[in-house]
Amino acid sequence: MSHSLHQRRIARAEELANHYPSAAEMLRFFVAVARFQDESYSSAEKALKNQEQSVSFALSLALSFAQPLAAEVVERFPGFLSLVEGVGPGAVTAAARELRNQTASSQRELLSDFWIRAGAPISNWGDGDKEFFARAFLQPYAEFVRERTGKQQKGPTPCLCPFCSRKPGVGVLRPLGDGGQRSLVCSFCLGEWEFRRIVCPGCGEEDHSKLPVYTAEEFKHVRVECCDSCRNYIKTVDLTRNGLADPVVDEIASIPLDLWAQNQGYTKLQVNLMLL
Repeated sequence: MSHSLHQRRIARAEELANHYPSAAEMLRFFVAVARFQDESYSSAEKALKNQEQSVSFALSLALSFAQPLAAEVVERFPGFLSLVEGVGPGAVTAAARELRNQTASSQRELLSDFWIRAGAPISNWGDGDKEFFARAFLQPYAEFVRERTGKQQKGPTPCLCPFCSRKPGVGVLRPLGDGGQRSLVCSFCLGEWEFRRIVCPGCGEEDHSKLPVYTAEEFKHVRVECCDSCRNYIKTVDLTRNGLADPVVDEIASIPLDLWAQNQGYTKLQVNLMLL
């Protein structure tokens, strides 16, 4: 299922790159990263299906948010760095080259640190370049773990992902009756959970007058949902307006909305991979 979802995201990004020049470079870079992520996810699936081999069995056991990363996962990291060095934007390319020249133990420490630091603020973890490499590389493994935990949402709707405790990266409105059901999508494992329409996922503000929503003619299906209490914002992709949209990809493509929101003094609740 996730392989098909990755393929749909790649196709959507390629389509939008031709429609939105302002986001074309970013979307094409996303396509390259997404293809690598799809390969990583497939390799984890193959390992799980072949548990008779001791290495693969160890891999399937170690892929857990509560356990250290398997060596087989970390071994793929230099390949990811080489990919980014070859196709990424200038600043990211330089960071990839620097990181690739570091020792294997330093690279493992970087990945393991991000894997276990659920919900840690970026400022307490490291700079944006490092977070990009760790989050982008580990994301398919986080998806893999989340899809196999069977964890269900219980109690009040949480502001953090109920699967891996990271912040949401985008909201989504899915058709429900005559309206739409709001959900949040995790910025790391891409898990989705229901969330009340009139609540700020940053601070829990419920006063409708303090939760303005903005849209633009260019992106009619993308909402900028702001909070005047904490001054954060999150973008929500409205599938009731465009059923072909993908929350992750269309959120990236609508970068002009981020620039507008930031000019109004709002801070993004969690930046997407391409903006780190």
